[in-house]
Amino acid sequence: MMISTRGRYALRILVDLAENQHEGYITLKEAADRQEISEKYLENIVKDLVKGRFVEGVRGKGGGYRLARPADEINVMEVLRSTDATLTPVACLEEGSKPCSRAASCRALPLWKGLDKVVSEYLGGFTVGDLMKEK
Repeated sequence: MMISTRGRYALRILVDLAENQHEGYITLKEAADRQEISEKYLENIVKDLVKGRFVEGVRGKGGGYRLARPADEINVMEVLRSTDATLTPVACLEEGSKPCSRAASCRALPLWKGLDKVVSEYLGGFTVGDLMKEK
């Protein structure tokens, strides 16, 4: 399992918005410059974040983006699930996958299920607010 660049950048932009929320709406250019992320790439990521209701945007003069809810209420696992196709260690555990014909005899399935649970619980135990506190 590898967290995509998209997922990592989504967390970076959320932390940036949280740390700069006192400025009101933040333009993508400002956030992209601070985070050293392509503004064009960031546009695509922010679309997912708006769709996931993590951020909200306003167009026009004085517009930009801000968190849609407090940083302490934005769960890291939820963010990564909204930006990454999957975080499961094996395809047979992906949501919506068809049942594996070998599941009943698979000796490794408990291992993969355990790993999936550990990753979900670990990432689910952090919020964007927690990431702001980490130095």
